[in-house]
Amino acid sequence: MPLLPPWFHVRLTFGDGAVVDARAVVSEGRITIGDLSAGPPAPPDGHTAPADFAGPARHRARPSWPRGREGRRLVAEAYRAAQSEGRDPVLAVMRETGRSRRRSLRLVAAARDAGLLPPRHNRH
Repeated sequence: MPLLPPWFHVRLTFGDGAVVDARAVVSEGRITIGDLSAGPPAPPDGHTAPADFAGPARHRARPSWPRGREGRRLVAEAYRAAQSEGRDPVLAVMRETGRSRRRSLRLVAAARDAGLLPPRHNRH
């Protein structure tokens, strides 16, 4: 049975109190990391860290978007700018607002209803 190289415990401690622990082995001139874990920075003023520090986020961050007339005006501007540059206007609204395609289409429809964009189809 071959002799396994020894594992080493490595700890990196940062100025804010955050730590990274790793188990590593050096074999044939290469470093291999076995386990890796990280801890939160130390809380300020000696308070305890919140329990949900590592909990999954419930909402994705997206830019705040004004409601009402101002929001419809900004949607119309983004839509027309993308259209004039030959880009996908709905995708431009999605990027600008941080909303899904369905929600962006609703915002575009609201801008059309407000008269800020021309009708989608010319009806005779």
